[in-house]
Amino acid sequence: MSSAAPASDLRLTTSNRQILSIALPISFSIFVPQINFITNNIFLGQLGETSLAAAGITGVYYLIFAVIGFGLNNGLQAIISRRAGQGRVEEIGKLFIQGVYLSLGIALIGIIITYLFAPALLGSTLRSPEMTNQCIEFLHIRIWGLPFLYIYQMRNALLVGTNQSKLLVWGTLAETLANIVLDYGLIFGHLGLPELGFNGAAIASIIAEFLGMFVVFAVIEWKGISKQLSLYRNLRFNPKEIRLLFVQSSPLIFQYAISVISWEFFYVLVEHHGSRDLAISNTMRNIFGIFGVFTWAFAATTNTMVSNIIGQDHSDQVPALIGRIVKLSMLLAFTLCLLLNIIPETFLSLFSSEPDFIREGVPVLRVVSVALFLMSFANIWLNAVTGTGNPGINLKIEVFAIIAYSIYVYLVLEVYRLPITIGWMAEWIYWSILFMLSFMYIRSGKWKGKQI
Repeated sequence: MSSAAPASDLRLTTSNRQILSIALPISFSIFVPQINFITNNIFLGQLGETSLAAAGITGVYYLIFAVIGFGLNNGLQAIISRRAGQGRVEEIGKLFIQGVYLSLGIALIGIIITYLFAPALLGSTLRSPEMTNQCIEFLHIRIWGLPFLYIYQMRNALLVGTNQSKLLVWGTLAETLANIVLDYGLIFGHLGLPELGFNGAAIASIIAEFLGMFVVFAVIEWKGISKQLSLYRNLRFNPKEIRLLFVQSSPLIFQYAISVISWEFFYVLVEHHGSRDLAISNTMRNIFGIFGVFTWAFAATTNTMVSNIIGQDHSDQVPALIGRIVKLSMLLAFTLCLLLNIIPETFLSLFSSEPDFIREGVPVLRVVSVALFLMSFANIWLNAVTGTGNPGINLKIEVFAIIAYSIYVYLVLEVYRLPITIGWMAEWIYWSILFMLSFMYIRSGKWKGKQI
């Protein structure tokens, strides 16, 4: 065992230094997997446009289940942060273990759904039989990484909720390095490994997720956090704690699930326009991921800090705290979006060297850059709502935004058959609605006094 466990006072302040001390390690832990994800797509792009397009479909499908775990993660994180702010550190370990049990149950459901329903779903929505078979075969392998991913996400909730976000990087680095090396070996048959092509990426990801999970639990033990928080003192299934987690997380799970399902709907409509448009849209998703890193990190920081500050009975400080986080997030987003618009061809050339791909992708990239800026403040306000402990409000806001988004993309892409550049403007509508409704709720003060 290394140095002594961290101090048991887990209450936070609202300073910029405190914000950055939480957000920057989270940024790194999100950024590294995005590099991994992009590298994976670059490898698959060398197999042809069909493989790159299939990666978009399978990636969004798996993301649906990943964000379900993310919803559970955010619910658990809000409760852990509230307990930390209240000084009830002894309850954190019990909450974490129950979160692991609940996440494994959801993972099992996800595996069953994929085997029973994914073939019929993809078969009825995709028009290319070759792509349909490729996606189904891939997903039947990839879905087995779900239990490892969910436990990994529960770890994120624990570390961020207890102000230990700097430890996120170890598991992230282990997972990413393993995935890049195994992708290179299993996709192309290098390093003495079998050449498995597209399916090699699925196997590489599963092994990498397991290694990431293993390493982070080793670090938790090494740093003495498991002892400090009594993680394994009570391993019994606790229906009361499970119910609390489910009540807090289920609206968030539905929120994130319908959000990504709508994105899958968008990709299915884009597939009807051809593999070139689908490949460009998959590239936009990669760019959304890599350039949205800081926004997502500040969003997670907002969730945990708002809940912690409320737990200290300092609700009056919440609006000012949100304002500080928004300013930091917008500044970084503006800088990155400016870079995207100065050299768009450079970024697109990483995914394909075909001149037509780059030429058609530039206007779409400019639309996406505006959406990234809108996300930089809308996501902060939405996660502030999460931190108040009112996940039902999150769900209502999300449903309203998704309905508008889905109607728009259906009319633009399917009914009027307009270019995908116009279709991607749906992101402007989505993030604008999320911001307006979240801002209005926080300003109303109706969240004050909520107990979790």
